[in-house]
Amino acid sequence: MTIATGLATGHAPQPELAKQAVQDALKKAGVEFAHSVLLFLTPEFANDPQPALLAASRAANCTAINGCSAAGIFTEQGWVQDRPAAAAMVFGGDTRLMPAHDLAPEALALSLSTPGAATPAWFAEHSQRLGGIAGDATGQGRFKVWCGGRVSHHGHCELAIQGARATTGVSLGVLPLGSPLEITQASGYDVLTLDQQPALHILAHNLPPAMREQERIPLHLIMVGTTFGDPSTAIGAGRFQLSPIISANMDDHSVTLSVRLEAGTNMFWALRQPQAAEQEMIRTLDQLQQEVAAPDFGLMFSCIGRGPAFYGGEDRDLELVRQRFPGMPLIGFYGNGEIAPLHGASQLLQYSTALGLFSVDV
Repeated sequence: MTIATGLATGHAPQPELAKQAVQDALKKAGVEFAHSVLLFLTPEFANDPQPALLAASRAANCTAINGCSAAGIFTEQGWVQDRPAAAAMVFGGDTRLMPAHDLAPEALALSLSTPGAATPAWFAEHSQRLGGIAGDATGQGRFKVWCGGRVSHHGHCELAIQGARATTGVSLGVLPLGSPLEITQASGYDVLTLDQQPALHILAHNLPPAMREQERIPLHLIMVGTTFGDPSTAIGAGRFQLSPIISANMDDHSVTLSVRLEAGTNMFWALRQPQAAEQEMIRTLDQLQQEVAAPDFGLMFSCIGRGPAFYGGEDRDLELVRQRFPGMPLIGFYGNGEIAPLHGASQLLQYSTALGLFSVDV
């Protein structure tokens, strides 16, 4: 197998970390050079990643260094969020990363972007995307994306994965609080009523008893799910998109969301709960394994809000993938949004984990 990963950590964002990660990956892959490299760096590199990209290029003896900086990075070896680090996946055989200029519409595009560059127009260019948004939970900071060994001035990078077949899955990882209800009154970002009742009353009524007894509603753990198609079956079929809640308003008993939803839209409340997320990740892996029993490598993109802090100090999503596919080369990062194909189109998700499993063509 000529695809492998390397993970290097240090006390300072030195280019040598990128060099070491690539060298370790080359050694595991049993090759002297790579045709292309996927390189993820921690935030400490974001101000000026070019020296690290050059070091990775020299170590790999190729210029096709692609990737981004992110709030945290990982490989099958483990995760890093609290110190400078570099993660690399090298491609040394017939499988390689190529510019996606001539990618067929139905083919998967590996997509990396800064928060400001992930526009609706950019998303519409490919219906099948897998990737993530470089950034932290606020979407702020000097996060960078690079293609072909240089920082992208457009803020995004699109790649074709040549010589491998992809199978993708998503774990949205929430516990629904009640069934979808129709929005009967909305104004801007405020949902005023659901099924002719005050939105905040519906939310409070659907909360678990322990949360209803708290002085304040834990809004950071609650999402709104917007359904597609028949609302009676949408949750079970996974036909919904999640968005955060901004505030609960006591004056008019409305709820302010991060997205505009019109009257007539069906929505439900959902709770971000570690146990529910872990169980859905298991179901996602079950489904993927039915399609690809022994993948050759994997790419995974997780929300910074669903990493080790969410699971109490251990990334259960990463651990479940490692248990299911022991020894499989895997690389990814924790970002400010996850990109995956859902409902026939590329979707920008929140608080989710997107996983791609790849089988090398023979």
